[in-house]
Amino acid sequence: MDSFKLMRQELQRLVDENAWQDKFVDVSVKTLTPEEAIGNPEHDDYPLVKGKERMMEADFLGSRGQAFTDLYGIFKGTLSVVSGMRLDNNYRRGVFLATLNAVARKLGLVDKTVHCRDDAPPQCAKELVSHIRSSFGKPRVAMVGLQPRMVEALAKQLEVRVTDLDPENVGTTKFGIRIGGREQTATNLDWCDVALVTGTTMTNDTFREILAEKPTIFYGVTIAAPAHFLGLTRFCPYGT
Repeated sequence: MDSFKLMRQELQRLVDENAWQDKFVDVSVKTLTPEEAIGNPEHDDYPLVKGKERMMEADFLGSRGQAFTDLYGIFKGTLSVVSGMRLDNNYRRGVFLATLNAVARKLGLVDKTVHCRDDAPPQCAKELVSHIRSSFGKPRVAMVGLQPRMVEALAKQLEVRVTDLDPENVGTTKFGIRIGGREQTATNLDWCDVALVTGTTMTNDTFREILAEKPTIFYGVTIAAPAHFLGLTRFCPYGT
């Protein structure tokens, strides 16, 4: 089954089970500034800080859910509208995912749906390396989506290949690793022992391209509820 079709069904099920379809509920999705989303980290090379992406945040009955997207805006409406929304661009998928995360958080199905801040990303990267080493030994890692602190930490101990969609990153070298483009992802996934994938692949609809018969770790807040409903492995130790 298509992943978004399944998640849409899950959202609709939650709406029906809680009788939210008969009650008008505002789901306000706002676009956070970099400082609101990630605070004041020491480094300035994160996509959020560089302005390539923004964080959309849904507030549902006091519970917050977030999703990265490069096509952002403001949405206000009911859960019924969101569950029936055509998910045909990054903006609509961002609205849907932020909302799904907020609803799942409200019901206690997931946690850590809000991005970590300030000095947490470097600590997250260190814990990621420890997690991979303890779980897999010394694997070859294919990273889909450049997260600078993670690449920096991984490259010190493991063989790493990285691909990214940002043309400003493709072809550059970060921490001794040459960044490949989207066309290199399949080759990297064949090569690797472990795939490390940004949850933003769900927003930009490249998720289905990176599903491989390899251990796969998805990271970040965007994929909080999708990981729950789709049975995916997620790493996000410092989200709130």
